[in-house]
Amino acid sequence: MKSRFAFGIFVVSLLQQQALPPLRVAGNTTTIELSPVLIAANGIYPGPITVSNGGIPNIMDGTADVATNAETQLLRQSVDDPNLRVIFTVAESFYRIVARKSAGIQQVADLKGKRITTPRNTSAAYFLSRMLATANLTESDVTIVPITPVTDMSVALKDRRVDAVAMWEPESERAITAVGDDAIVLQDRRVYRELFNLNTSTKVLADPAKRRAVVEFVRALITSSERLRARPQEFWPYISSKLNYPPEHVSKSWPELRFAGSMVSDLLDVMEQEEPWVAKERNRPPRTRAQLAMLIDDSLLREALAGR
Repeated sequence: MKSRFAFGIFVVSLLQQQALPPLRVAGNTTTIELSPVLIAANGIYPGPITVSNGGIPNIMDGTADVATNAETQLLRQSVDDPNLRVIFTVAESFYRIVARKSAGIQQVADLKGKRITTPRNTSAAYFLSRMLATANLTESDVTIVPITPVTDMSVALKDRRVDAVAMWEPESERAITAVGDDAIVLQDRRVYRELFNLNTSTKVLADPAKRRAVVEFVRALITSSERLRARPQEFWPYISSKLNYPPEHVSKSWPELRFAGSMVSDLLDVMEQEEPWVAKERNRPPRTRAQLAMLIDDSLLREALAGR
């Protein structure tokens, strides 16, 4: 009788898996924030799934059903596509500025006139602007040096092509390793924390089959987040292999991240505070808090939690 019951559960599970349509996920595969997505896609999510490098633009062009990005990119892209929605916070991350002491840098004020590399129009660039403001400096007080790919930023710091790096993990940790004893780390966690969110579109949400798949994926993310909090060391080698960073960079970066497996309560506050900076970059007026609130949809998270 037990074997029949177990077989029945197996059949039901198999049918549920077959019922889920293929889910296409886009995410930045050079960031540790993607860890819950990578773990969820590696055996937790019960349906067919692909994870490719990308972000919100892949939702907009129809090549992804869901995508991860910092809140910065949602603010940037949602004017062009007001159907975008943020549905889950995959990770919270604290950024760091890594500079060379030999460049005369000991504090934020010393960045004036220095060459700093950070990806323009990103959460890292916003972080840099917020950090500069703590010393009454602006972005015009420094020289922004574009370095691509971003995985070459630490090399540029070591080669003295730049004086500092303002970046997410694990490239910040890589920069610290690259310059060794010459490294000075500038960080103030009160200034900014990135919210690395899962996003989708109202078109996907309106498709019953796709919505069911996304809810199941959110449920898988909750599970993967729990496992990452409980036993992070078990997953570092796998994450390292996916991000193409050494395991020690992943482990040393880990304290700069949180994986709550939910949607942060202050998401709208963060978006409202950041909106004027993004609006200036996009040469448009800032949106109101009420307008920004329309971009947040927690219904899938509620559905995922109800089914656990």
